[in-house]
Amino acid sequence: MALLAIRENMLSGQRVERRLAAILAADVAGYSRLMGEDEAGTLARLRSHRRELIDPKVAEHKGRIVKTTGDGILIEFPSVVEAVACAMAMQEGMAERNAEIPEHHRIVFRIGVNLGDVIVEDGDIHGDGVNVAARLEGIAKPGEICVSGTVREQVQGRLDCGFDDLGEQNLKNIARPVRVYRVQSGPPVSNRTDEMLAIPPVLPVPDKPSIAVLPFQNMSGDPEQEYFADGMVEEIITALSRIRWLFVIARNSSFTYKGQTIDVKRVGRELGVRYVLEGSVRKGGNRVRITAQLIEAETGTHLWADRFDGTLEDVFDIQDKVASSVAGVIEPALQAAETARSANRPTTDLTAYDLYLRAYAMALSPGRQISEALRLMEQAITRDPRYGPALAWAAFCCFRLHADGRSGDRDQYRLKAINFARRALEVSGDDPAILANAAQVLAYFGEDIGAMIALVERALALNPNFARGWNISGDLRFWAGQPDIAVAHAETSLRLSPRARVGPAFAIIGYAHFIAGRFDEAVPKILLAIQETPSGPNAYRYLAACYAHIGRLAEARETIKRLREIPAVVITDPSYLRNPEHRELLLSGLRLAMAETA
Repeated sequence: MALLAIRENMLSGQRVERRLAAILAADVAGYSRLMGEDEAGTLARLRSHRRELIDPKVAEHKGRIVKTTGDGILIEFPSVVEAVACAMAMQEGMAERNAEIPEHHRIVFRIGVNLGDVIVEDGDIHGDGVNVAARLEGIAKPGEICVSGTVREQVQGRLDCGFDDLGEQNLKNIARPVRVYRVQSGPPVSNRTDEMLAIPPVLPVPDKPSIAVLPFQNMSGDPEQEYFADGMVEEIITALSRIRWLFVIARNSSFTYKGQTIDVKRVGRELGVRYVLEGSVRKGGNRVRITAQLIEAETGTHLWADRFDGTLEDVFDIQDKVASSVAGVIEPALQAAETARSANRPTTDLTAYDLYLRAYAMALSPGRQISEALRLMEQAITRDPRYGPALAWAAFCCFRLHADGRSGDRDQYRLKAINFARRALEVSGDDPAILANAAQVLAYFGEDIGAMIALVERALALNPNFARGWNISGDLRFWAGQPDIAVAHAETSLRLSPRARVGPAFAIIGYAHFIAGRFDEAVPKILLAIQETPSGPNAYRYLAACYAHIGRLAEARETIKRLREIPAVVITDPSYLRNPEHRELLLSGLRLAMAETA
C-alpha cells in the first residue's frame, strides 16, 4: 500500500490499524506569500490544478484521496511504483501548466516519498511513516521529488527515472538518519524523443552478452493455452541460461512485461541487457509453431527472425533449436552442442509434461495456489515416477505447505517433501533447478547443511544465470549462519531478476542482517518483504524480534498482533537455523515482544 501525502498533518487518537505504506509528501513552495499577495486567485488556481491535473492523475494511478488541507492533499495508492509515478506525472503536469505563467505567480510543489508503517483511524492516517515523508518533502527544492532509500530500492528499474544520492540526512523529530535520494528531473515523457530516451541504463549492462526473453504471444486462439506458451518461453530461458558466456534475465522479471506494448529500448534499460528475444507460440491439435525474433535493445535493430514447426512430440527439440539459433547469432563461433539439453529428456510422457506446465504456472502465480499445484505435480509423477522437475517442485510445494502451517497434517507434508526431494536427486543428472529445489527442501528438514550448500553450488556452476538458485543459496547460507554471504547471494538474485522476485530475497537479506545483530539494517528489508507477501508469517516474526531487540516495543506489539491475524499460523520453529545462538536471538526477541502483548 502506498500513500501520496502533500504536506505534513499532525494527527491524534488511538491506533486502530497499522499497515505498511509508501508515503509521498509535498507542499506548495511559498504558499504563504502567494496567499498574502492574491488569496482568491491562488485558491482558484489550486482548485483548477486539483480538478484538471491532480484528481485525474490520482485516478489514473489507482489512488484514493484521504483528505485535503489548505495547500496539501493526502492520497493512498496501491503500490510504491504508482505513488512515485503519480508524483512524477504531477510535477511534469505542473511544469507544463506553469510554462506561460510569470515565475513569481507559479504554484510549484515539493514532494517526498517514504515507505513505512502508518496508523489508520477512521479513514485517516498518521505515524512515523507519514512524518518521514513530510520531512523528505521539507528538504526537497521546489519542483523536486525526494525519496527514502527503501522507496528507491522498490522503484529503481521499474520507472523511467534515475536517482541522485543525497546521503544520510538527519530529519527533524526523526530518531535515525534517513538515506535520501532525489528523483532525477527531465522533460515530460510524452515530449521526449528517442534520442532523449537514450540515457545510460538504470542497471549497468554486463561485460558479456546479455539477453531477456519476453513472454511469447499465445496465437492458439484459446486463452486456456496461455500456460503452454509461457512454458515454452521458460524452457528457452533455461536452455539459454546454461550457456556460461551469456547473462540471462530470469523469467520472473521478463514476464512483468506480459500483456504490455513492448518498447525494447525501455526493456533494455530497465533490465540492463543488450538483446531482447520476443515471439509467439501457436498450438493446434498435435502441431506446434514457434516464431522468434532477436532485437538489439539499444538501437531496436532486428538481428534475426525465424519460424520453427513440429509436432508435440518434437517440442523439446524445437525449444533447443530456438535457443541454439539465438546463441549462434549472438556468438557465431558457438558450437550448437553448447545449448543442447541432456539426451535424457525430463519426460517422454507429453501428458505428464502438460500437467507439469499447468502446475508450474500455478506455483509461480501471485496467489501461490500451492495445494492445486501439488495435486497436478503428483498426477504428473503418477504418469512418470522419474520425472525430475515434477518431483523437485512437488517437494517444494510440500515444504511450503509445511512451513506456512495452514494446510492439513504438517508431519505428512514433511514426510512427502523429503521423499519427493530424495527421489528428485536420484534422477537429477545435471539439472540445476532440481538440484537447488531438492537441496533447499532437505536442508530445511535437517539434512547436512554443508552437503546441501555444495549441491546448490554445483547448480550455480552449471547455470550461473539461475536467479532462483542464487536466492536458494542465500537462504541456505542464512540458515548456516553465514549472513554476509547470504546477503551477497540474495542481491545477485535481485540483479538477475530486477523487476520481479524469484523468491523472498528481501526477507533473506533482512534475516541475515538480523542474525548478524544489524537490527537497524534488517527492519527496512523485512518491511519490504512484508509488502511483497503480506500473508507470510515468518517476516512478521523476525520484524517483531527486531523491534524488541532495539527497544521499539510498541512496534513489536503491533507486529505480533498482525501475526496473530494470519489464519492457522503455528508456533515458530527455528530449527532450520543451525547456530543455537541465532535461534535464541529470534526466540528471545519473540518472547519479549509477546510478553508485551500478553
